[in-house]
Amino acid sequence: MTLEAVKLAAESNTWTAIFPELMLGCLALLLLVCEILLPKRLHALIPDVAAAGILGTLVGLGLSWNNPAAVGETTFNGLLQHTSGGQFMRAFFLLAALLVCLLGRVALAKQLMPRVEFFHVVLVVTAAMMLLAQSNHFVMLFVALETLTIGLYILVSYYRTRTASLEAGLKYLVMGALSSGLLLFGIVLLYGVAGNKALAASTEQAMNYTDLARFLAANPGNYVASLGIVLVLAGVAFKVGAFPFQIWVPDVYQGAPTPVTAFLAVASKAAGFAVLLSLCGPGGAFASYGALTEPILLLMAAATILFGNIAALTQHNVKRLIGLSGVSHAGFLLLGVVAARHVPSAVGAVYFYLFAYLLASFAVFGVMTHLAGAEDSDQDLDHYAGLAKERPFLAAVLAVGLGSLAGIPPLAGFMGKFLVFVAVFKSGHGSSLIIAAAGVVLSIYYYFGWIKAAFFESWAPADDAAPLAPARTPVGPLAGVALCVLALGSVVLGFWQGPVGQWLGMK
Repeated sequence: MTLEAVKLAAESNTWTAIFPELMLGCLALLLLVCEILLPKRLHALIPDVAAAGILGTLVGLGLSWNNPAAVGETTFNGLLQHTSGGQFMRAFFLLAALLVCLLGRVALAKQLMPRVEFFHVVLVVTAAMMLLAQSNHFVMLFVALETLTIGLYILVSYYRTRTASLEAGLKYLVMGALSSGLLLFGIVLLYGVAGNKALAASTEQAMNYTDLARFLAANPGNYVASLGIVLVLAGVAFKVGAFPFQIWVPDVYQGAPTPVTAFLAVASKAAGFAVLLSLCGPGGAFASYGALTEPILLLMAAATILFGNIAALTQHNVKRLIGLSGVSHAGFLLLGVVAARHVPSAVGAVYFYLFAYLLASFAVFGVMTHLAGAEDSDQDLDHYAGLAKERPFLAAVLAVGLGSLAGIPPLAGFMGKFLVFVAVFKSGHGSSLIIAAAGVVLSIYYYFGWIKAAFFESWAPADDAAPLAPARTPVGPLAGVALCVLALGSVVLGFWQGPVGQWLGMK
């Protein structure tokens, strides 16, 4: 590459377009500097610095929402593309990171573990997710995805004195390495076949989604390209926990610290679906190969919904239960991705579903964090006995969160499922709704079983001692406000979607 070519490439580097990500990177470094320079008595304020920085970045992103830099254009020589969906996902990840920091303060107070490093890694992972949602190039996708994944390896095994956390980290590492290998192999196949000059519209820029889409449209049914697409989809399916790549979910969710489980269940899953929409959605890189991707995603969605809900029926550990229920939610979202190719409003429906899922999931994980003991992986349904009497506020938040996840009207989770189902029906895949409806019915059983454990006393023989519940952490003012906002948000969005629905283009 000549010096002139380097200059031309550098001219497309619009640094202001990634200002939020740069702010998170600088903030992550600032936390480490503060730990070194500040006296130990002030170290307790460092998590507050992280939360304030994320909140400030989120506010700054909101203020520039109506006039974002370079929306619809590519920057950094085609590595990134700024879209309205990308803007939404950036705000989504910042909000998720803010809530994880809040839960992290509660959870880490019960452990003799370093604290600053936890928030540092959360910031780095969040920045990687934000870049991943805007990627327009396989190099950016892979680098951002691996940065995200490596950070999650650290967070999952953060309780290094706990065997369950270390075991979860090892399992996630092995399965993550396998998924990265599949993804990279698929990318290599696509790059290689697109560079074949004997084929129409061959290009050496096949790593760019736009050029790859042009090549695939000119070469329908190419076997090597089809194999590459399948492997890329398999690699992404690992990240979202879709069948048959979901085997790691219950063990990792149980062993990881509860705030990290929330991060995995919400933000990491959303990042995977942002990638799927950019690849398989309208105008995506794989859009012309819909005859291949649609049957695969439909079959995967059906199996994911059934497996997640059926496996969750027998779970007694709530972290495993919420993990397997998250698998079923991935199936519903996969249906939305399939519908998005035919129905433009399906993209907004997927985003709305993700936002409703964030509100409900963090409400539930907030309750779980306050009820968990030092042995974080041991969270049993029996530990929720008497919760409604002792902590009526936590019980109410739990009921709203679980009701929304189950899709009970008039909560936001119901509207999310309804909008996705309508889009699927409009796309001509109405038969898939039979399995989806069966999944909803199955989920009501275990979600309401959890609510029953919190609100109703179950009779047991006197000699059958119930598991000793850990001491319940008092709810602080900030955590109480956050849980109240999450619960009220699930209720309000169920009745009135307002500007959120209008912006997402839902009809």
